[in-house]
Amino acid sequence: MKVKLEKKHAIDAPPATAWSVLRDLNVLAECMPGASITGQTGDNEYTGKVSVKVGPVQSVFGGTIQVTGIDESNYTMKLDAKGKDQTGTSNASMQLTASVQAGEGGGCELVGNSEIKVMGKMANFGGRMIDGVADQLISQFLANFSDRVLAAGEGETAAEAAQRVAEQPKELNALALLWGMIIGFLRRLFGSKESS
Repeated sequence: MKVKLEKKHAIDAPPATAWSVLRDLNVLAECMPGASITGQTGDNEYTGKVSVKVGPVQSVFGGTIQVTGIDESNYTMKLDAKGKDQTGTSNASMQLTASVQAGEGGGCELVGNSEIKVMGKMANFGGRMIDGVADQLISQFLANFSDRVLAAGEGETAAEAAQRVAEQPKELNALALLWGMIIGFLRRLFGSKESS
């Protein structure tokens, strides 16, 4: 199963500040609750893991991340990631191109294009379910990424963002993701009925 995602996210911070966060894979991983870089195996190759907890059950996915391209002058980075769960029943791969572009009023925009392939047991959930999970994960990541960028600034906005970073959940909450998917489904359902 293949999922393609394209996202743009405005941030009220200079492009160079957002690029410094995007460029640091350890900080970038911390923007996703439950994710971490566990090692570096080469100049541009890393190992990482994602821990997901649903009630008393916890699953750990491990894999590799390779930085396949960096364009410092255009604030663009390309990544390839591959991983599988600890039971070996599911695996996934992702190709991502992320860039920081100048926005309005001195701000910037984070632009991401990715292709995710899911195989094994996880692929049995079906496209709609995986699309919903991916969308919720990206939304959570973007909020945390924005807070990391804003916290690098000064003033009250930076202090508030730093507080949100400190309170960021350390684990990926699958139940919250499921609830977000249900809300999103209901909005689409009733939104389409209202427009027809």
